[in-house]
Amino acid sequence: MALNFWQTKTLTEMTHDEWESLCDGCGKCCLHKLENEETGEICYTNVACRLLSLNTCRCTHYQERTQLVPACLDLRQHEISGFSWLPSTCAYRLLAEGEDLPLWHPLVSGKPGTVVDAGVSIRSFAIAESQVDDLEDHVIKWLE
Repeated sequence: MALNFWQTKTLTEMTHDEWESLCDGCGKCCLHKLENEETGEICYTNVACRLLSLNTCRCTHYQERTQLVPACLDLRQHEISGFSWLPSTCAYRLLAEGEDLPLWHPLVSGKPGTVVDAGVSIRSFAIAESQVDDLEDHVIKWLE
């Protein structure tokens, strides 16, 4: 059985297109996060970045996102060992930790909808940034 590019290359060896194809479109990384200043723990909220389409779970201004939202991170510009803040289902984190992609990942399943079918997408519970006054009221816990 032939290995796929994500099984033979490190994240830093991947082409731009290979890197981009790792995103499963779950939208979790585009949820606002809060950091506990005492413990460093990252808490996710159900509040999506203003640039995220809640229907497609894709950024509406992907190429300009870091200019439009200064807190938005371009993962390629950061140390891979620091990806532990990403959701445990994230392909970038999984590969950085030496794991393989899950069966529901679109690169494995061949179908973009499997991320929704597997219940990994934020589509069913995320809310728009414009609907929120206090992020602390919207902290969520992942069921892993």
